[in-house]
Amino acid sequence: MGVLERLRRKLIVSCQVNEEEPIYPIVYRGERLYGPRFIVALAKQAEIGGAGGLRIEGPENIEAVSSFVKLPIIGLWKRKYPDSDVVITPTYREAEAVVKAGADVVALDATTRRRPLGEVLGEIIKRIRREYGVEVIGDVSTLEEGVMAEEEGVDAVATTLAGYTPYSRLTAGPDLELVRRLSEVLSIPVICEGRVRNPDDAARAFEAGAYAVVVGTAITRPYLVVREFVKRIESLA
Repeated sequence: MGVLERLRRKLIVSCQVNEEEPIYPIVYRGERLYGPRFIVALAKQAEIGGAGGLRIEGPENIEAVSSFVKLPIIGLWKRKYPDSDVVITPTYREAEAVVKAGADVVALDATTRRRPLGEVLGEIIKRIRREYGVEVIGDVSTLEEGVMAEEEGVDAVATTLAGYTPYSRLTAGPDLELVRRLSEVLSIPVICEGRVRNPDDAARAFEAGAYAVVVGTAITRPYLVVREFVKRIESLA
């Protein structure tokens, strides 16, 4: 059984942090604090809660999580290059690094945008498959990119980038119409990711044809949950 097959009809929790968040690694008096420790804690809580898989960013975090959590890991590495807008696992170097760190599946940007260093999506997919035998998820933002990603050889697509490219549609919640259209057209699994804010959103995603659903912010960024409570309370004044 492939890893993706194990994720069918499952919740995948994305455990990632941004620099402005309090659990992001910091240096205090010359000592690096936190590191991947809190990412591991988030991942472990997801496992205890019944999640079927994890989406983890960065080799250091992937290696740490894989040592403590038994769930399948979809690995990615966000890196910025000056000659490209592609950030999610942009080159073969990043793809190889996340596999070596312990990722069971590689997620990478599968948009039509130019990749850094002149690399080509299809070649990255072929090489990572040939050398490591892992499955690949293509993060897309449109129906056309989903079709292209399947042709290039990805094992599944995710709507991760819908609304986050200049030419894609930004919806208030998950782009269920994109999930529906991709599910109708493609022969590979379609994973719903992006702005899934509550269990009802997740249920609607499955009804639209999603193979699995990824949730990040609504679970792993408690300060945003607190903010919503505060806004609602302040609205009563």
